[in-house]
Amino acid sequence: MQRELDLPQHWSDFLEAVDKQLKTPVTLHCIGGFVVEAVYGIPRRTADLDYISIDPGEAILTLEEIAGQQSELRRVHKLYLQMVAVVDVPDNYEKRLKKLALGLKMIQLSVLDSYDLILTKLARNSGKDREDVKALAKLQNLSFSIFAKRYEEEMKPWIANAKKHDLTVQLWKEFFPRQPE
Repeated sequence: MQRELDLPQHWSDFLEAVDKQLKTPVTLHCIGGFVVEAVYGIPRRTADLDYISIDPGEAILTLEEIAGQQSELRRVHKLYLQMVAVVDVPDNYEKRLKKLALGLKMIQLSVLDSYDLILTKLARNSGKDREDVKALAKLQNLSFSIFAKRYEEEMKPWIANAKKHDLTVQLWKEFFPRQPE
């Protein structure tokens, strides 16, 4: 599913500059503050675009050179791309990815849906993460039942710290406008 999106100007300018320097197509699965800010429209300024998957995999070095933390584009735009190597994601997140239609030729961004994005924030559970969860749950009118079910079925069976995550899930319940029926 392609989703038409007008990015904030600073992200649009940066991604166009990245796109112009790429010689082969690259697809990224994006998470984090960029998705919260640029896709879901929640006021939250971030300087990095976190991604958890890149295709083709060998493009990671090129992308790091073009738009990583030490790149010229970061110096100019004050933004950068960053691979997140360690993050818990639901098993079937790829089936629910949303492709963004940005008019770029070489870079394709796909983002996690709201529930999957929130689930990536469980392990860290920082103050910023909790604020993101509150804002997304309210803005998207998310259901705690769906969130909890996805956690139970697609994450809990394989995560190492399930008891800690169970507690966080219960603490986050109050953030959801739609409670269990």
